[in-house]
Amino acid sequence: MAERFAIVTGASAGIGYELAEKCAREGFDLLIAADRPEITTAAETFRHLGVSVDALHVDLATTEGVDKLYAASSGRTVDAQLANARHGLGKGFLEQDFDEVRHVIDTNVTGTIYLIQKVARDMRARRQGRILITGSIAGFMPGTYQAVYNGTKAFIDSFSFALRAELKDTGVTVTCLMPGATETDFFERADMLDTKVGQSEKDDPADVAKIGFDAMMRGDGDVVSGWKNKLQSAIANVTPA
Repeated sequence: MAERFAIVTGASAGIGYELAEKCAREGFDLLIAADRPEITTAAETFRHLGVSVDALHVDLATTEGVDKLYAASSGRTVDAQLANARHGLGKGFLEQDFDEVRHVIDTNVTGTIYLIQKVARDMRARRQGRILITGSIAGFMPGTYQAVYNGTKAFIDSFSFALRAELKDTGVTVTCLMPGATETDFFERADMLDTKVGQSEKDDPADVAKIGFDAMMRGDGDVVSGWKNKLQSAIANVTPA
């Protein structure tokens, strides 16, 4: 058993998978979760890196799913929580199925902050811990035909900054990773392959994860991955509504 232990959500593919692999390579035992069965295969891969890995195929949009994940930590000290579970949803808002809309909100916002609250309370009591939250530069700008997703990321970006301030001087750090479009199956799952962003050149998820992990370990408040995304977020901050 390793000395350090991390919980990584959304770890079956993409940025979350790469974050979990980075944790494993740095000697963290893992508790990983996703709403896809591929999480089991991911766990097998990470075990080959010499760490203990528990995996849960669970819907983190539900209170029951989050409770099940938290319980699976079995009271072990969580040194790092990497909150990466997220869903997108394409098409115009009026054309979207509202059950799908709600699932995006419950995954990206409700389930995410519910788990953070449970884990962060333990960290604060112990006066030690690191939290990495995957936000997005999408939170800086309205997203036509992805209005719900961008809205959830605006919430998460804002929430991350506020929580970091609330936990100042507690020994718990909060880092917000804000990537742009990244080469994952996110756009296919969100039915956004026919959009401009879906067809654009994207960042490597391994590079994005390394930037986020390193920022978390340094205790940085936020990090935007990629120079194009840094430029885009800077422009968004000065562009009139």
